[in-house]
Amino acid sequence: MAAPPGPPVSAGPVPAPVPAQRPHLTELRLSAFAGHRGAALPLGPLTVLAGRSGSGKTTALRAYEALARLAGGAALGEAFPDPDACVPERSRPDAQRRRGFRIGCTADGPEGPVRLDVAVQAEPELRVVGERLTAGGQVLLETALRDPGRRTVQAAWHTAGPTAVTRAPLPDDRLGTPLLPLRVAGRTAGQRRVLAAAEQMVVALRAVFACDPAPGLMRGAPARPGVGRLLGGCDNLAEVLWRTRAECGRRHAQFVAAVRAGCAGPVADVLAEPVAGGGVRALLDRGDGVRTGLARLGHGELRYLALALVLFTGPGVLEVDPAGEVPAALQTLTVLADGLDHGLDPAQRAELLGLAARMCERGHIRLVGAVADASWAAGAEGVTVVHLDA
Repeated sequence: MAAPPGPPVSAGPVPAPVPAQRPHLTELRLSAFAGHRGAALPLGPLTVLAGRSGSGKTTALRAYEALARLAGGAALGEAFPDPDACVPERSRPDAQRRRGFRIGCTADGPEGPVRLDVAVQAEPELRVVGERLTAGGQVLLETALRDPGRRTVQAAWHTAGPTAVTRAPLPDDRLGTPLLPLRVAGRTAGQRRVLAAAEQMVVALRAVFACDPAPGLMRGAPARPGVGRLLGGCDNLAEVLWRTRAECGRRHAQFVAAVRAGCAGPVADVLAEPVAGGGVRALLDRGDGVRTGLARLGHGELRYLALALVLFTGPGVLEVDPAGEVPAALQTLTVLADGLDHGLDPAQRAELLGLAARMCERGHIRLVGAVADASWAAGAEGVTVVHLDA
């Protein structure tokens, strides 16, 4: 399933890296994935993927999200619900009638750059056929499908003890890297290096929130308490706002200021209130006794408000899968925002970009957004622009 070189990918200026103690992705590789071949996408704290419809922006975000799911222990079928769509369209099956795809990424952190590359067979059945974890030019974990009749891959990881390499079978329906802490004892320096590199990769990938606010859902019936964390479509925004407004007054005041800058008319507060029947609805307090329900806001206003709330919150508020065994201070939340500028007017785009740059500069949050035209973001301080049409 080798992939020929693809078109070059151009990027804008890459801002200064975030502190090394927080693992984070610096590159997403789409070696052979859907419409991408040989693509290496650089990732900064705030990255904008730009390109016309069909250039693969959404595909890149889905690949990132799939890697995050795999790092959290999900099975291949959960990470790739439609694996056939991930196979490059013109790829031909081999002699055993197999076709698949290849993706990977690089995570930086205390262990330096760590690379993960994964080859997945989509046909005739979904399974991992190869995985490689490397750091400093040394292979720390490598797996390969040796016997198609068995539901395992043969894994080998670096030991650097009396035995240089340890070999054992791993399941072929999951990523091997997050399983290493269950298999590696950590007795030798080599084993500890393997564990540290695997942890860095898993922590860098785990806390991902895929977000595409849906104004139609946000205008729907009052949110019902129970979910507790913001969903990707932001349809339960009122429920989450009810919680966040009470948890941190300073952060809520900053959120209100951001909403004031991006919504028409005066905004004194953004609040949630219970309604008959047990639901919760969100409102803009206009400061003169008038309160405007979300159903009256424009499409762009709703998307702007939802994205601003996402940037002011964290893994405890968003529907993400953080690494619970790692302190929050050492984790980075990554927001994947498809159609980042969809429905926004120029003033809203500028305000949201500035807010995102300020939040990402602090290092605890990163954002990868997809837009059709990034001319409005090109040259902005702290923004990495990746052109997929190049």
